[in-house]
Amino acid sequence: MESLQAEAPHASRHTLTAPKITFLGAGSAVFARQLITDILHIDGLDEGAFALVDIDERRLDLARSIAERLVALSGKQWTVTASTERREVMAGSDFLVNTIEVAGLANVRYDYEIPLKYGVDQCIGDTIGPGGIFKALRTGPAWLDILHDAERLCPRALVLNYTNPMSILTLAALTQTSMATVGLCHSVQGTSKQLADYLDIPYAELEWRCAGINHNAWFTELRHHGEDMYPRLRERAREAALYERDPVRFEVMLHFGAFVTESSGHFSEYVPYFRKRPELIERYCRAGYLGESGFYANNWPRWRELSDIYIQAMLDGAQDIPQERSHEYGSYIIEAMTLHRPTVIYGNVRNTGLIDNLPDGCVEVACLVDRNGVQPTHFGRLPEQLAALNRSHMAVHALMVDALRLRDREAARYALLLDPLTAAVASPAEISALFDEMWEAERASLGYFE
Repeated sequence: MESLQAEAPHASRHTLTAPKITFLGAGSAVFARQLITDILHIDGLDEGAFALVDIDERRLDLARSIAERLVALSGKQWTVTASTERREVMAGSDFLVNTIEVAGLANVRYDYEIPLKYGVDQCIGDTIGPGGIFKALRTGPAWLDILHDAERLCPRALVLNYTNPMSILTLAALTQTSMATVGLCHSVQGTSKQLADYLDIPYAELEWRCAGINHNAWFTELRHHGEDMYPRLRERAREAALYERDPVRFEVMLHFGAFVTESSGHFSEYVPYFRKRPELIERYCRAGYLGESGFYANNWPRWRELSDIYIQAMLDGAQDIPQERSHEYGSYIIEAMTLHRPTVIYGNVRNTGLIDNLPDGCVEVACLVDRNGVQPTHFGRLPEQLAALNRSHMAVHALMVDALRLRDREAARYALLLDPLTAAVASPAEISALFDEMWEAERASLGYFE
């Protein structure tokens, strides 16, 4: 495997009194609606431009209509433009928000059903494992094309990536383009709130340190007024009612010593312990996001339809339009950079010595954000057992970036051979056959590699 290229430094920033924010994949209108709502909540940021891009004209029109309604409700002086052709609207963007979905509807059943034939049982399957690897193969080429356009049209823009597989796509951006990019998730802030609830303490009083990789970041410290909260959390985890709310994560904490940022169901796919035999799935996995087999594949197409219905109901007046600012980091980054209000977020960035015992790759750490952009902070060493779990996935990420960079199908095959859950279930020959079967089923979406 060739070494990764050097990351380009962040461009210097200046005061932006009326920023231009371009949403790529804006047809996922519920998510775009929330981020636009968040941005319009920024006190003192009273004007700017939203540019919405999606290749689906119907969904783009929904996104444009709800964006215009939100601006009208805010009373602020923001403009809204929309286009199915990104090059028409990207020029001059200060921020690019990426939420694209590439060929998901056409392949979501393949991502779940073909691996299941080989014993690989996925709950979500869009970030790691067979489903995540093939989503990266479908999404990565379009993602890099977008960023190469950005290099020409808005080279000073900060890219906020929300699309999964987070670590693979963000690492590709950081190593294969010159665009300043940060990957954003809500797992750190969401899990920290859950932990405060589990510990029955006010969220504002919970202190923590957290680092790792996306969906595999670790709360290495939990404190309340300086007191270590892990003894209390371990004691509470033995209460059946609480344990049932997060069984896989509590098991991992009890045996590995730290609580992880991703939900029990999704995290059960990241490690080889919980989904490799039917009796283990029955013991540790529950309905829905707690580990249900095929939960994403069986529900996501309908969720997508319902999101469109939900947006249309808001436009028709049959549904109230939520006005609350969310805990998504995007608007806080924009506020910090445009209005010089420093903040701290947890971002997915390149490991330039930030976590001492993890290799070069994409890591999730605390980052200071101010007028100079997103500035990752040094964490130090993770406990070795936690770093080891992270490294197994970072090797997969590096191979997938090689697959995209070199148009190398075999690098993607090696990535699947190294996936922890897949390797726990199937032999190398079976994994190779699984890979080939998925490739044939999804070939129409993999033309970049042909």
